[in-house]
Amino acid sequence: MPVIAATEFESHRRHLFGVAYRMLGSAADAEDAVQETWLRLRRGDQAEILDLRAWLTTVVSRICLDQLRSARVRREAYVGPWLPEPIVTAAPDDGLHPVGGPDPASAIELTESVRMALLVVLEELSPEQRVAFVLHDIFTVPYDNVAETLGCSVPAARQLASRARRIVADAKPPERAPQHQQRRVAEEFLRACATGDLRTLTELLHPDVIAHGDGGGLAPAGRRPVVGAEKVARLLVGLFKKYTEGATIKPIGVNGDLGMLVFGPSVPTDVTTFALDESGRIIGIFNQVNPNKLRGAGVVEQLRG
Repeated sequence: MPVIAATEFESHRRHLFGVAYRMLGSAADAEDAVQETWLRLRRGDQAEILDLRAWLTTVVSRICLDQLRSARVRREAYVGPWLPEPIVTAAPDDGLHPVGGPDPASAIELTESVRMALLVVLEELSPEQRVAFVLHDIFTVPYDNVAETLGCSVPAARQLASRARRIVADAKPPERAPQHQQRRVAEEFLRACATGDLRTLTELLHPDVIAHGDGGGLAPAGRRPVVGAEKVARLLVGLFKKYTEGATIKPIGVNGDLGMLVFGPSVPTDVTTFALDESGRIIGIFNQVNPNKLRGAGVVEQLRG
């Protein structure tokens, strides 16, 4: 295959990874999907490709659709809540920006559409709804192309995207809070957890806060999400007392939001981030401790850094 074709493909890699990650919620699986797209490009008849970006988008989306359909069966047997694999970077500053680097997982635009709160909601969609929503609502792919990808009619593609849009709107995933607000809340949160100040911690939490923990049966985590400010506050104080002695807590970026990396010789590595409501209270806590999901998420680089 001519070198220029490989070069052209590489110019679309970030876009393809971004599509696949939003569909699959896993950086490792997204990279596999991008690699399979490259292999199909090499094996296919390139003379028939009129628009390379559109062709690649269709192919990677179909690969993701197949993975999503098979993943539904696997996740039924998953131990505890399932959270997306985080993309971990250096702690963000006050502006959103592309994060670049040799790891494809870091070469993604950390926009609103990759925030953890939205990705968790996307897990509630059917595979077809998720593909339609990601392609049309996030990447503005025309419905004709969405229908071609899904192998359905254009009206059916519109309906799938519309239903997905309603599910997302009903779930009301909060928009990203300003970084200065995230930092203030994170500092108060850590201080309250460290001192066991249940009153302050409860005030930082929305009354209907949900704490999600993903251990996948490989690390300590609850089998169900914990709901309610008082229950979550008591859980956090208990976990902090049990698992953070002698540990290092480092501010990091998690999908473009401020998060925390907890690590140490006698504690499981832990990546946590929050979602804040419009008043600045914590309405969602996403705690990832599954080592399989942290292995390729950028955590190693942050531990070294």
